Amino acid sequence: MLDHIALKVKDFKKSRAFYEAALKPLGYKVLMEFPEGAGFGSPGFPDFWVGTGIGGTSVHVAFRAQDRKAVDAFYKAALAAGATDNGGPGLRPHYHPHYYGAFVFDPDGNNIEAVCHTPD
Repeated sequence: MLDHIALKVKDFKKSRAFYEAALKPLGYKVLMEFPEGAGFGSPGFPDFWVGTGIGGTSVHVAFRAQDRKAVDAFYKAALAAGATDNGGPGLRPHYHPHYYGAFVFDPDGNNIEAVCHTPD
């Protein structure tokens, strides 16, 4: 289980807008914000942060999705928000039989994934 992840980004405003759009289908929204950083999460506390001066680049982050439709919606939203494809929605049986994921590169080149582990 993840507690939180922080990514260093080049353009905070651009990255904040990207993640706000891309993560909305997964139930994430901005829960805390500072002048150069924002914490995203679903109800509770932020477990995913972006900002200048924190983290690093070329990070892989996987977000758990409720179902395969949410994975598909994440992928479409991320591409529309400026991501580039790194593996469209689909089964990845080399991980396990029900592993359904989608991968994108965010504006800073980080590998971002949404994954569902249940058979739909």
